[in-house]
Amino acid sequence: MGPGPGPGEALLDQLLKEAHGAAPMDLPDLVDRCAAAIGLQQLAVYVIDLQQRHLVPLTDGLPSLDVDSSTAGEAYQTLCLRMEESRRADELTAWLPLVDGAERLGVLGVRTAVFDATRLRRCRMLAAVLAMVITSKRAYSDSFARRARSEPMRLPAEMLRAFLPPRTIGNTKVISTGVLEPAYRIGGDAFDHSLTQSTLHAAILDSMGHNLASGLTTAVAMAGCRNARRAGAGLPQLVDTVDQALAQWLPDQYCTGILSQLDLNDGVFRWINCGHPPPLLIRDRRVLGQALERTPQPPMGLAAQFSDAPHEVNEVALEAGDRVLFYTDGVTEARVDSGAQLGLERFTDSIIRATASGKLSPEALRVLIHSILDRQRNQLRDDATILLIEWLPAGR
Repeated sequence: MGPGPGPGEALLDQLLKEAHGAAPMDLPDLVDRCAAAIGLQQLAVYVIDLQQRHLVPLTDGLPSLDVDSSTAGEAYQTLCLRMEESRRADELTAWLPLVDGAERLGVLGVRTAVFDATRLRRCRMLAAVLAMVITSKRAYSDSFARRARSEPMRLPAEMLRAFLPPRTIGNTKVISTGVLEPAYRIGGDAFDHSLTQSTLHAAILDSMGHNLASGLTTAVAMAGCRNARRAGAGLPQLVDTVDQALAQWLPDQYCTGILSQLDLNDGVFRWINCGHPPPLLIRDRRVLGQALERTPQPPMGLAAQFSDAPHEVNEVALEAGDRVLFYTDGVTEARVDSGAQLGLERFTDSIIRATASGKLSPEALRVLIHSILDRQRNQLRDDATILLIEWLPAGR
């Protein structure tokens, strides 16, 4: 038998057990105790803000860090350990990403005079557990939501965000990641994604209007999708369920969208387009024009009233490394400096630039939505939502 855990590991293990039962506001104090147990000068937890521009400390008194210009931000972007010299010449600061599954939550900052293999192993263990703790506690605590926000959120946005899944999900075969803007004022856009052992389910939705009724329409559509999907229904039955729900409960509303499934065993991508802009296929860092264009079907909520034709399922075989991108019309209708619409051509140029550098999918999407927002001076006229799916067979 090998040697048992040393005093540092034993104390760290005890503190980590306490973290699962602690209230969210107690985490900074527990992190400080972990720092003392491991023999470090300081540990600090930073969570990402709603728009993924800043890393916000859970400990009061520390400054926020810019994602695009800080070493901590580089760790967040790349999901890799990053080191830098501290203000004191005899200390170093290490930044470790906080990741739960595929979801980027923030970073852990570690300041110490010496980094050896033992300390680094303990810090990685702490980062892994803290990520799970943050994920579990932010579902029922307002503390994390307050830290992540920089301005008040409107009611429709609050309602829709309560329904949203994690920003990023994935496994060794696929990554699906989404963003929505304007972050605090979304009205009728949403995305959804879910994984089973063999299938990625993904959807993008865009309801008529930009008010509370729009948000209710999207919420009903998302609930209908999930209800049918969890009962084992196929894509046509998902659309039927949403059609019937909207016709019954919100007969004056409708919702465009794309509902899709990706078979993780063979890469076959299936989708139904309900009056929505067609998805884009990105292959070898190029957008393949019209590769996924098909005749769209009526928006959900209208089909049940005006048509009883069966829903057509489209199908295409993806190649390893392919990315499929969904977007709402608020993206292409955004304005550039000249006052003209961004348009599909400029949008695809932005996609190429964002994906050409080999960035991870969540980071490529973060860069992409920020490029659109910056052109608008962060003032979009309509919701802009993007969902990016990357198929990675054999963990390529």
